Amino acid sequence: MKWLVGVLAIIVLAFGLSHFWHEPEDLSKLDWEQAISPGSLSQSHAFIDNDCLSCHTPIKGVERDKCVACHANDTHIVARQPTAFHADIQECTSCHIEHEGLNANISKMDHGALVDIGFDMLPNLDMPFDDDATTIALVTYLLANKQRPEPLFIHPEVTNKEALLNCSQCHSNDDKHFGLFGNDCVQCHSTNTWSLPKYTHPSSQSRDCNQCHEAPPSHYMQHFNMISAKVAGEPKAKAEECYACHQSTSWNDIKRAGWYKHH
Repeated sequence: MKWLVGVLAIIVLAFGLSHFWHEPEDLSKLDWEQAISPGSLSQSHAFIDNDCLSCHTPIKGVERDKCVACHANDTHIVARQPTAFHADIQECTSCHIEHEGLNANISKMDHGALVDIGFDMLPNLDMPFDDDATTIALVTYLLANKQRPEPLFIHPEVTNKEALLNCSQCHSNDDKHFGLFGNDCVQCHSTNTWSLPKYTHPSSQSRDCNQCHEAPPSHYMQHFNMISAKVAGEPKAKAEECYACHQSTSWNDIKRAGWYKHH
């Protein structure tokens, strides 16, 4: 009987350790109580709350194959451009973290993790992707020898690892610049937000607005001539002549009318 108790203790400990997505460098830093009882699953996975083996493999933890066993039929994921990479991804838990509560969001995009996963998938690469001198040298080499033009600028909040990613593979459908600025989104954007709080607009005297901006559908309807153009005092303006009515401070800052939002 004692040997059975010992085996059960080892199994329980193995399950506990497997709840950690990444193996800690120092076992003395483990929170043993959390290891045995890591917390509630999200609402999506709550139905398997009492069946650890559905997701966890003893000693190894969460493995991709067990995620695929449930999600293999989620074809809509690989049918969408932003999430199509899931078809080839070999590791799930860098971006999908569980046991953070019933209402927790288990999808937390980590662009750096995509690079790590990509390196792990390369053939004959026997070194881990960390911050040692060898790895930094490799990243520097890859940045300098990309098959596409070197970006003129890299956003200061984008890491060298993140700059290796081909943004357009996932985000070309989000490109509001219609390809005019190329595919290196990191020239202007960080990986945590699309907004550009420090963006400097070209001269307000510019007459080439439609190189970057497209008029809304309403501007190609009678609504434009009957209301929009008249409000701005430009009854003969064309929809492509943004500068005739709009200020560069905001789309709703209309010349001779001030802040105006009627939609």
